[in-house]
Parts: sequence; structure tokens; C-alpha cells
Amino acid sequence: MFRTALRNVLAHKARLLMTVLAVMLGVAFVSGTLVFTNTISEAYQKSSAKGFDQVDVALQPDRSRSTGDKVRARPELKQALLDKAAKTPGAETAIGVVNGFTAIADKDGKLIGGGFRSQGGNYWGTDDPRYPLVGGHAPKGDNEVLVDSETARRAGYRVGDTVRISIDGPVLTPEIVGIFTTDDGNVAAGGSLALFDTATAQQLFHKPGAYDEIDVKAASGTSQTALRTELDKILPADVTSTTGKQLADEQARQIADATSSLRTFLLVFAGIALFVGTFIIANTFTMLVAQRTKELALMRAVGASRRQVTRSVLIEAFAVGAVAAVVGLVAGIGIGAALRSLVSGLGTMPDGPLVISPGTVVAALAVGILITMLAAWLPGRRAARIPPVAAMNSVHAQATTRSLVLRNTLGALLTSAGLVTVLYATTMDATDAQAPMGLGAGLLVLGVFVLTPLLSRPLIAATAPVLRVFGVAGKLARQNSVRNPRRTAATASALMIGLTLITALTVVAGSLGNAIDKMAASALKADYVVSMANGNNLSPDLEQAVKSADGVAASSPLRNAPSRIDGKTEFLTSVDGSTIGELTHLTVDDGTFAVGGTRIVVDDRTAEDHHWSAGSRFTVNYEDGKQQQLTVAGVYQETEIMRGIMVDTATLAPHQSNPSDMQIMVKMSGGATDSARSTLVKALGDNPAIKIQDKKDISDSIGQVFTTVLNMLYGLLAMAVIVAVLGVINTLAMSVFERSQEIGMLRAIGLDRKGIKRMVRLESLVISLFGGVLGIGLGVFFGWAAGRLLGTKMTTFELILPWDRMALFLALAAVVGVLAALWPARRAARLNMLTAIKSE
Repeated sequence: MFRTALRNVLAHKARLLMTVLAVMLGVAFVSGTLVFTNTISEAYQKSSAKGFDQVDVALQPDRSRSTGDKVRARPELKQALLDKAAKTPGAETAIGVVNGFTAIADKDGKLIGGGFRSQGGNYWGTDDPRYPLVGGHAPKGDNEVLVDSETARRAGYRVGDTVRISIDGPVLTPEIVGIFTTDDGNVAAGGSLALFDTATAQQLFHKPGAYDEIDVKAASGTSQTALRTELDKILPADVTSTTGKQLADEQARQIADATSSLRTFLLVFAGIALFVGTFIIANTFTMLVAQRTKELALMRAVGASRRQVTRSVLIEAFAVGAVAAVVGLVAGIGIGAALRSLVSGLGTMPDGPLVISPGTVVAALAVGILITMLAAWLPGRRAARIPPVAAMNSVHAQATTRSLVLRNTLGALLTSAGLVTVLYATTMDATDAQAPMGLGAGLLVLGVFVLTPLLSRPLIAATAPVLRVFGVAGKLARQNSVRNPRRTAATASALMIGLTLITALTVVAGSLGNAIDKMAASALKADYVVSMANGNNLSPDLEQAVKSADGVAASSPLRNAPSRIDGKTEFLTSVDGSTIGELTHLTVDDGTFAVGGTRIVVDDRTAEDHHWSAGSRFTVNYEDGKQQQLTVAGVYQETEIMRGIMVDTATLAPHQSNPSDMQIMVKMSGGATDSARSTLVKALGDNPAIKIQDKKDISDSIGQVFTTVLNMLYGLLAMAVIVAVLGVINTLAMSVFERSQEIGMLRAIGLDRKGIKRMVRLESLVISLFGGVLGIGLGVFFGWAAGRLLGTKMTTFELILPWDRMALFLALAAVVGVLAALWPARRAARLNMLTAIKSE
């Protein structure tokens, strides 16, 4: 039986090629994902570990904790503590660390580093061991700066050049006096790093005489634990100590968590491709077993047991899966290497070797072999249960009424359960509904797959009027499509799954884009919103610059400050009470929209939490420890852009030690025009770190995230569509082979080669469109269900059906059908009619 199984594999090499390709693509995706994520994880971990070479113990302020009615301010690390740390027994050196956002412009005035990764810090003394100089000298004074070598290379900067820099608003133009190397992960990921002398850094980052961290290096012979024990003796209660090893381990854990999320995300799509491939494998082995029914029956007649027959099919599957897994592993290693080279070329990843772990090899082989054997088990088991006499007479060919009733009943139950679960999930909170929604979607897809043979007859029958135009070829194509409903179902389902996911994503993304546009238009009257490129706060000086610019009709800063109200931490948003009504469009449910003095307005959700209404009074505890009684003038409806407790800037500012603005809203006398934008740009010093956005820009910036993710998901789901195409080709090719005699007869009675090609192509087109219609229908339903959940979080969400995209997807299904039929149709047309008629 073993030799027979291997002989059958070698005898059907061409027929099994598509199966090997389907499994290989899925395995390549899995192994490529593992190789890539393992490589970047190890590269970042090694890079981060180097960054802690000069740190044996780090002293950091304890995180701010608020208790009772007091807001606890973040403690500062002063020079006195640094001096004590340097003199601690076992300490060799102590370095004070200052850091903050620092935007660097290139020679064209554009921001380097993507905003979030643009950092600045201090260079310690004249020789900082953390940042080896490769040219120039240490900075001194506010007119000198160092830049990292990668930023200098990307922007073409050299020692002696002048560079434009922004910390929180005003533009600085210091001279580059040195270039240094660093193992900083942000720089490795495409960011930038600028270094000032310590006094300048403290002044620029609003930390005069204070540090963000103190790094202590242990003397020779002193362990990190021993040094930490000595340092703990001098530390105040609001300062914590951490060993360098703990910091490196924590950063390694964070990197591992980040790459784990990426790995999981990519493996989901690899799983989808493998799931789709399972249909192809099952289809292939079903057809192969059907073609060898008499052979298997003869083996049963001469003494082979049911187990031996099943085992022979599984041996074939093992051989096919092993070959596909090995090829897929090699291809996956290539994919991982290509992705590593691509990311490294973009400057977003530190250098490191390609990591091919034993786990990756085992996972690839296990996935390829197990998936193939699992898909082949049912056809093998079904073949073994056919009585030899019945197999000899082909009595087994048609499914029994009992099996069809059982299948349709099971499919109806699964579909109903999935439908009910999804509908129930739409009534739940979005956070709690994720698991039920996923379960219901899985059950519904599985149920529709089981019911697909039943659905194929009426849906394909609906194409009869169109196919009738093609004459005999069209009629034969329709009959062939429903001749074996199970095979048609398995072939169409592979395409259905891919299009279901693509359609659902498109529906949700289109609806979200519309909701975002409505959100910006409905909540803002302001023409522009000014903010930092990285989301950090703006200097208060910029609000004055905006207010004094030509053509500005009204403006208001938005500032956040922590407070304690009724024993809970609440963030206050300060605005210019005299102009905020001209800059926003908020619906007031209770009272009036009036901000000034002790009068505030609050969103409906916060009001409900505190049981407030118009006229309610409460006591607020500010961050400086002082208290004040405020009155609720009005309650407004929360939006995605405006929410929280609004107080007047003049009321809050005296209680803030270092006020800064999140945004500045601006209304121009002539509206949002190119000249108005240019006026604001000029008023703000042509600063590369500052964004000036109108309503459309705000919508586009939020929508761009969804568009990028959507395009990436399209690319990943394309793998499933490619596998589905292979499935259609495989099914048609094997269908042509088993219908050789029939095709020969059709040729003999007058159907020419063009008619044969047309028949096969139309059959492929019908099957593909059938899968496309099911996929688009399910996708719209899932998009609606997901939209119901999003609607609970976004008041402007409304389901929008992208008819043009759905028409494109249906056309894509048709193209898949036409392309998939090219080779099988050509093969059918080239059959010798006499040889075909004589074939068994």
C-alpha cells in the first residue's frame, strides 16, 4: 500500500502541482512572517541592550499618583541628588539625563524623523560615553548642537552647517558643531536625535536645574545589585531605582510584545490563505480518489482493509504536504530576507543577521504537512467506506438523499446560530462584543459553506438567460456547473472567503471615512487647527503670535491640566471663553454654552458620571493644591473632537506652573484660503514641526490611517485570492480530465474547439461569479454588523455601501474565472476526440 501511494503521487504530478502551490504559498507566508519578526525582534533587542552599556543603575521620578483631593505633581531630580549619587560607594560616574521633543528640518525646511521619533537631549560634559563623536566637538551654549550620524547622512549635513530646530514652537538656528553615533532605537527606526549642552537642554525643555533621569555607572568589582542597594539609602521617597539589566529586560519585553502583535497580525492572514487552501486540497483529493474508485475497489476486493485504503490516501497527502512545506519554507526565508532588506533600506531597522530559528522550521513543516493530511483525511475515509461491488459499478457517484438532508440541516443550524450570534453581538458594547462577533462570523461563514451546494442550483440557474446567448456551449456550461454541487461549492467557497473579508473591510472603511468628514464639519467652525507634528504641546507664545496675525478673526488655545473632583482625577480643558463659541459648533442639551470666570461647560457623559446638570456646583482641586468652586453653565453633547470640562484660560492659567497648548483653533476673516494659510505659516516662523490643518486636512489625516491599513489588508488578502484562483484552475483541469470521454463525444457530434473552450470558460466564469456574489453578500452583512458596533462609539457613523468598489470586486471575480479557465480550456480543446472517446 505504501508503494502504491507513492506511485500514485508520481503518476499525478501535474494534477497535484496546484495543490502543492496552494500549500506552499500558505507555508511561505507563515515561515516568512516568523523569520521577519524574529529578525527585527533580535535586532532591536541587541540594539537596545547596547544602549544600556553605560547604565548600571537608573534613578527615575516615581510616577505621578493622585490621592484624595490632591493632585500629586511629578517629582524632579535635582543637582543635589546627582552629586550624592556620584559620591555613593561603588559608583564610578553619574550622568544627568535631559530629553524631550526636538524637530530637525532638512535643507528644504521639511521635518526629519516623522515627528514622533524626533528627540533631543543633553551631551554630558566634553566627552559623553553614550554618544561617541565622529567629528567636531562638544556643544556649548544655545547656538551649538550635535546631530546623529544617520540624520546627518540623510539630510546631507556636515559640521559647520546651520540647522533649523524647533522644541515646542519657536524656531532655533544653531550651528552643527559635531556629529555622533548612537544605538538609540528611535534613530535606528528612522528618527533623529539632537544634543545640546546640559544647561541649554534644561532651559529648552523647561526643566531648569532638573533631570529626567540619573544614570549611574558602577565601579570595577561592584555589581548592579550592590550599587542599587547603596543608592537606595540616599533616595527620597518619590524617586525609584532600576538596574540597567532590568531596564534592558523591560525594553526587550516591550519589543517582543510589539513584534508579537505584528506576528499575530500577519499570521492571521497566513491562516486565511491556508484555510482557503484547505478547500483546494480537499477538492483535489476528492477528485483523485473518485478517479481511482475502481482501482481502490479492486484493492479492497483482493484483501486491502479500509484502514489501508485511508492510510494510502494519507501517505499521498503526507508526500505532497512535505514537498510543499519544504518549498514553502525556502520561499518564506526568501520573503523574510526581502522584507528585512526593504525595511533596512528605508532606515527603519538596526543591522542584524537573518534569524531562522528551529521553531520556524518546525512550524513550517508541521503546518504544511498537517493541513494537507487533514484536508485529505475525509476524502480518504469516504473512499474506504464504499463497498467494493458498489465502487465497481459506480453506484457511489451520487450523494444519497440522506447525506444531502444531513448536510443541509447542519448548514441551516450553523448559519442560524452564526446569524443570531452576530445580531446579538450588535446589541452589546463594542469592547464586549468582539468575541461573540468573531464566533458568530465564523459560524455563519462555515454554515454558508455547508449550504453552498444547496445554494448553487438556484443561483447558477439564474444565469440561464445570459448563458443562453452563447448557445450550446452556454447551456452545457450551466449544466456542468451544477453537475457536482459539492465540488462547485468547494471551488466557489475559496473565492467567497477572500471577497467576504475584502468587502467587509471596504464597507467599514468607507463608512468610517464618511463619519470622519461629518465629525470635522459638524464640530468645528474654526477654519484652521494648529498643532505640533508629533502631537506634543505647543509653546504658549505661539497663541499670541497667531492672535496678532493679519486676518485672524478669532482664536483659542486648548490646554489640558489634571485636577481632582469628588476624589477622581479629571482633566480640565481651558479655552478662551470669549471666542470658543465662534470656533466650535456643539449641541447644548441643558443650560447655555457660556465659559468664563467660574462658569464652565461639560460634556454629557462626564455630567452623567458626576450627576451634574445646568446650575450644579462643585469644588475642583488644581495641580498647585488650591481649590475653587465652579458652576456648570451648560451640558453639551460629546463629539470625537470636543469633549470634557471646559474652563476659561484666565481661570486655569494661574494654577499651572508650565502651561502649554495642545492645539490652537483659528478663524480667519476671509475663511480658509491659500493666502490665509500662508499668513499663519509666516506668523509661526515657517516652522517644520507645526501643522496647520483645515477641516479637510483633519479628515484626511485621520482617514489616511484607515486607507493605509486598508491597502495593507488588501495586499495581505490578495494571498487568499491567489490561492482561490489556483483552486479554480485545479478544479477545472481535473474536471476536464475526468470528462475526457464526454468532451470527445461533443467534438464527434459537431461542437468545435472554440465551442469547447467557450464551454469551459463559461463554466469557470459562472463558478467564480457564484463565489463572488456569496462573498460580497456576506461582506456587506459583516460590514453592517461592524458598523453597528462602531456607531456606539462614533455618533456620526452611518453605513455607506461602496457600490463602485463592490462592482469592481464582482468584476474581479469574473476576471479570476476567465484567467483561471485559460489553461484548462486550451487543454480540453486540444484533446484528440477518438482517444478521448475510448478513455475510461
